[in-house]
Amino acid sequence: MAKKILLVEDEERLVANLADKLRAEGYEVVTALDGETGWALARGDSYDLVVLDIMLPGLDGLSLCRMIRNDSKASEVPIIMLTARGTEVDKIVGLESGADDYIVKPFGLGEFLARVRVQMRRPPTDRSLAQKQLSSADLRLDITGRRLFRADSEVKLSNKEFDLLTVFMRNPNAVLSRDLILTKVWGHDYFPMDKRTVDVHIRWLREKIEADPSKPTRITTVRGVGYRFEG
Repeated sequence: MAKKILLVEDEERLVANLADKLRAEGYEVVTALDGETGWALARGDSYDLVVLDIMLPGLDGLSLCRMIRNDSKASEVPIIMLTARGTEVDKIVGLESGADDYIVKPFGLGEFLARVRVQMRRPPTDRSLAQKQLSSADLRLDITGRRLFRADSEVKLSNKEFDLLTVFMRNPNAVLSRDLILTKVWGHDYFPMDKRTVDVHIRWLREKIEADPSKPTRITTVRGVGYRFEG
């Protein structure tokens, strides 16, 4: 039985080209030109892969990605996001919304098909477990219970410290700007605000998870940019 792909993209010519190439590869392809139709299709059937544009009319791709991830029937399906925006912040937001891969337009059809094959070959993952727990070295973050464990000992965190560490552990080795951290932890309603708020909370967090807070190795400073979580 051919594997089924849901393609949600509002550029009709691109949809036609990608669908033709995918069908030539032996896949069954279902298409939608807007987010609402894509959501109805995602809920109404089972797919082996969803290819999803970020910039969609009506319901945008990021929101649709989150909705798929939160749906009990569709949550396990791999998702590749397509976008004309290629900044590191856009990529992080896309991946944090639940995407498995991220392709920046314009792209070659060969690259696109290679990315599709990679996702099709990946073994099934238990996303429910991944969403409930994050681990790095001796740190284990219980998302559901909002608890942090270092080795076998619990480390007490404030709500903002917990949210801050969650953002870092979901984006290991990525340099996160203070603006991005403010948006992710404090929300759009609190941005812009004093960026020193981020520095203060990171100092408090370092005191709880670093062996030597004066010489941090887990959360490092990237001068002039922001911070990086190195585990």
